[in-house]
Amino acid sequence: METGIGPGSGAGTGVGIELGEVRRLWHLLEPLHAVLYYAPEVFEESAALGYAGSAEDRWPTYFPFRAAPLGAVGSERVSSAFYSFSPRMVAAHMDCAWDTASPADALKARERGMDRAYRAIFGDRAASTELVEAARLLRRAAEAANTAVRPMAAAHAKLAWPAAPHLQLWHAATILREHRGDGHLAALLVAGLDPVEALVSFAAIGAACVERFESRGWSRREWSGARERLVARGLVAESGTATPAGRELRAEVERHTDELAAAPWLALTPPDRSRLTELLGEFWVAVLGSGLLPSESTLGIGKV
Repeated sequence: METGIGPGSGAGTGVGIELGEVRRLWHLLEPLHAVLYYAPEVFEESAALGYAGSAEDRWPTYFPFRAAPLGAVGSERVSSAFYSFSPRMVAAHMDCAWDTASPADALKARERGMDRAYRAIFGDRAASTELVEAARLLRRAAEAANTAVRPMAAAHAKLAWPAAPHLQLWHAATILREHRGDGHLAALLVAGLDPVEALVSFAAIGAACVERFESRGWSRREWSGARERLVARGLVAESGTATPAGRELRAEVERHTDELAAAPWLALTPPDRSRLTELLGEFWVAVLGSGLLPSESTLGIGKV
């Protein structure tokens, strides 16, 4: 029987939610959030600030735009909050990030970029009654999220809500996405997986190809060292594929992540969640149909 979260899990309606539903909602939300990292409109706004991000190299925009809600923090804080990126890679993009533009300017630019991107992707549907209803439901869940010990979710939750419904939709999706991500890092820590081991073990179960994970900036020596540690723990075979124990550990990480991500959804009744799923489908399809997002990501969506 599928594990669920019930009334004792936190604030909400007192109605439980199955973990499979928690994961399905994430699968719907993640592409809606991820437009930020691939849309040409966002790159144009970041370029106007002086960042060099582009479709070919998104990282110069990714780091300051994702980190901006944290304030003018340095690369060590960003490395800690993002976890799976090489600290060298983070430093290369963050050490001078706030010399180029302030966090406040980056936040305004990313909102302008998302406004333009969503309007381009959704067209007239950006102001539809269905989007307004979806934004209202999603905002209710986002505002119910407990952000204690969740630095990325807390930083986004403290930002003012945009006025436009399509931007409220994106902001709510981002809070819930970062809330889940913060919980995922906690699950990795409980599983005893350091940043490189987290990637190696995920690649080992086929979540994405090794080359995709190498984009996180770790050296071949660091990658090999992490794999050797996982081999010693009986989690990865010499070939680089996961052992049964390694697959079970990763499955437990994902189950734990779902458990930690469930509570905000209890703010919605089961019919509300069903309605939200129905409403989001159209916009999810539009984002995927835009061709902006890569066919494979390091998050393993569709594979976990």
